[in-house]
Formats: sequence, structure tokens, C-alpha cells
Amino acid sequence: MAELATIARPYAEALYKASAGEDARALADQLETLGQVAGHAQLRQFADSPKVSAEQVFELVVGVARLNLSPKVANLLRTVIENGRLYALPEIAAHYRAQVNAATGVFDARITSAFPLDAGQLADVVATLEKRFGRKLNASVSVDESLIGGIRVEVGDEVLDTSVKARLEQMKAALTH
Repeated sequence: MAELATIARPYAEALYKASAGEDARALADQLETLGQVAGHAQLRQFADSPKVSAEQVFELVVGVARLNLSPKVANLLRTVIENGRLYALPEIAAHYRAQVNAATGVFDARITSAFPLDAGQLADVVATLEKRFGRKLNASVSVDESLIGGIRVEVGDEVLDTSVKARLEQMKAALTH
């Protein structure tokens, strides 16, 4: 949605400029958690009520997120709430993360595995993926048993799917055509 991106970008850029010298990845993590909380329809309905103050909305969001917010992220959250833009917080978080990635040359990789990966296995997988994608990766791992086996990796708009489920779907498509 172009309009949402247009709204979110200035907030993300302002936080990025203001956060010079701080751990940008930690701020991005805080912002993403807040974005997940702000994505809930009931919370947004509460925030949109004229009977509720901006401070009450702020306290609820921070309480649900259970974070010790950086003063800069807290200030951004207050500003977003006061301007009635809580709905844009997930997009702000995405734009901020993209700026951090572009500046550091490290990209986020979402690894979905059929089974939990221990630290050694994850290190091996990340090393292999860094060679494959030709860039430094910051990996987050989730487990999805429906993959049956293997992994699925998303780096930006690139997807590498070596799961058994994907291979079975490819075989099904080949046999039905």
C-alpha cells in the first residue's frame, strides 16, 4: 500500500537519524515487537476510541509488549499514537529494519525448519546460506512441522525452499500436467 509506506517512511527515517550511535538492531527488534502488538484489531479499536487518552494507549501497548523501551523508541511510539497513526507501526518497523540492513550490509533471513536446530546446526546453515546468497545474514528460526523435512529460507524477496513438502508439491505438479 503506497499510502501506508508514505506515512511510515518519515517516522522510520527520523528514528534512524536520531538513533545514531545506538544498537540499531536492538531498536529494530523493539519496534517490530511494538508493530506486532499494534497489529491487533482489538488494540487499534481501543486506541481509536475518543474516550481513551494517548497516554492510556501508550501504557497498554508497552504493557502488552513487555519491553524496556529505548527512550527514542518510546518517543516514536508516543508520537505515532498522538498523531493517530498506530496502524502504521508494523510498516514503520519494516522500513526501519530495511534502513538498518542497508546501512550495515547485513540482511535478515527467515529460516523455517521442519525440526528445531541447535546452535551448531544453525551456524552451519547460516554459513552455507551466506555463501549461497553472497551476503551477511541475520537469521531468525521458526519450526513448521508441515515441511516434513528440510528448510525454507527467505532473504528479502528471495526464497530458497529445500523442504520435502515443496519437493512433493513439485512432483505432484509434474505428474498432473
